[in-house]
Amino acid sequence: MENKAVIEFLIEAKKVTYAGEGSEISPSRPESHDLQFIKGNLRYIDTYLGSEKFAGEEALWENDKPFWAMNYVGRVIADGFSGDFLKEVLKNVPHNMPFRGPNIYKNDIFTYKCTVDGNFEWFSGYEEILIGNTKIYECMFHGGVIKE
Repeated sequence: MENKAVIEFLIEAKKVTYAGEGSEISPSRPESHDLQFIKGNLRYIDTYLGSEKFAGEEALWENDKPFWAMNYVGRVIADGFSGDFLKEVLKNVPHNMPFRGPNIYKNDIFTYKCTVDGNFEWFSGYEEILIGNTKIYECMFHGGVIKE
């Protein structure tokens, strides 16, 4: 199902929902945070629980049929974490790796690193944020194509 239009849609959705501080929709579960983006016959929903320690899922639908999903779990592990920096990183999601952020991203005292094994159809990855040599945040993610 990977194609340029789907990747463009996914990147646009990521930029205007969590990273873009988009409005939340009604929660799908108690205490969940749900964000949605719809364009044409494509729908993106990101739903997550928690904040400092969190878990969630991003998913894509075409004509209301799910075809791709990514699960993630992360945590802040030291002082100094900046949610604004993470959102800045997530706005820079690369086309060749449309899951989280780029391989490396730096701004001021923060360094973001992301590694991914696989491709759009089946992948796993890990991201971290450091201040100097101190890891302050980490997140694992995995996902791929959904098929009945």
